[in-house]
Amino acid sequence: MNPNWRFDTIAVHAAQHPDEKTGAISQPIVPAVAYAFADAESAAATVAGERAGTYYGRYGNPTTRTLEHKVARLEGGEDCIGLSSGMAAISSALLAFLQQGDHVLVTRDVYGGTYNFITLLAPRFGIHSDFVDCTDLEQVRAGIRPNTKALYVETPSNPRLTVLDLRRLSELAKDHGIPLIVDNTFMTPYLQCPLELGADVVVHSATKYLNGHGDVVAGFVVGSASTIEFIRKRIAGDLGQNLNAWEAFLILRGLKTMGLRVRAHCDNAQQVASYLAGHPLVEAVYYPGLPDHPQHGLAMRQMRGMGGMVSFEIKGGLKAGQAFINKLQLAMISFSLGDPETLVQHPATMTHFSIPAEERLKFGITDGLIRLSVGLEDPADIIADLEQALCAAGSLTGEG
Repeated sequence: MNPNWRFDTIAVHAAQHPDEKTGAISQPIVPAVAYAFADAESAAATVAGERAGTYYGRYGNPTTRTLEHKVARLEGGEDCIGLSSGMAAISSALLAFLQQGDHVLVTRDVYGGTYNFITLLAPRFGIHSDFVDCTDLEQVRAGIRPNTKALYVETPSNPRLTVLDLRRLSELAKDHGIPLIVDNTFMTPYLQCPLELGADVVVHSATKYLNGHGDVVAGFVVGSASTIEFIRKRIAGDLGQNLNAWEAFLILRGLKTMGLRVRAHCDNAQQVASYLAGHPLVEAVYYPGLPDHPQHGLAMRQMRGMGGMVSFEIKGGLKAGQAFINKLQLAMISFSLGDPETLVQHPATMTHFSIPAEERLKFGITDGLIRLSVGLEDPADIIADLEQALCAAGSLTGEG
């Protein structure tokens, strides 16, 4: 591969080539579970890892392996494993470094599914945790214990879009000999490459922007070859978290247009955020591309674009928030993000409902917070839909 190729070219061509037998340009789908070997020695060598190859579907397949090579190339990692969901990726990455008696530090505002794993499932393995404001490096440093074995962050965070300084966090983590794990779902490797900034492991919910079409549930872990091999053999394989060939094929197809899609998401989101910032019914807008975002300067240095997610506080709290969402005509109420369609949700009652109310408030997730995944529709149509819904919500709540 040409080392001078830029992102869009790599996204199309990395790890893929015409089929040797047929000349087909599209990636073959290989759904096989079992694989035959010429002799017992070859089979034994493959299982032992002495020879490259696939031997059982639970540990991967050729279609998924092509996808893994492409994602590793895009993120700048040694290797990658594709898994059955974003939560499979998050849990596998954490379990690769944590075991009974260990402690993990986690960024304060985090995805609800991650919160559930950290607070409900991890303790069953004897794993302890603390949530900390990772914008304050001294708080992070103070939170590290002798048994702390990992630092886990999202940036920008879900749903407040807090931006964290990955370079400084990685330096702090290295000073204490612990890995930095970064959820890069909101950014994609097009906008941010945490490994280049010093992180040790990157996780993705590929369900979102990497696939980009709302028809796949998948996840990735990218890191060193040894970390990925351990996850493949001892965690994902044993727990049955494998990504199937059909969904791998769909992501391969989606990745080819990721740069085009993400640029459009960013452009539309910037216009939507600017519109919301000037609306009288909106108390605050959380978007790194706005100059008044607390980490705007950091975002401009660390990220190549500001992303397609916009969160904002609507006046009137829960009543106004639900009225606004119910009046939307173009945007759809959904738990997901990163699709071509504009999607909206109310974190306090949807994605982050499982977090206790007092904890949600500590994380800045109020009853008036709305999360918007800005789609690929014409931005004028998205803004017109927001305008009519805000007007209707203001009339219903008396805030207009």
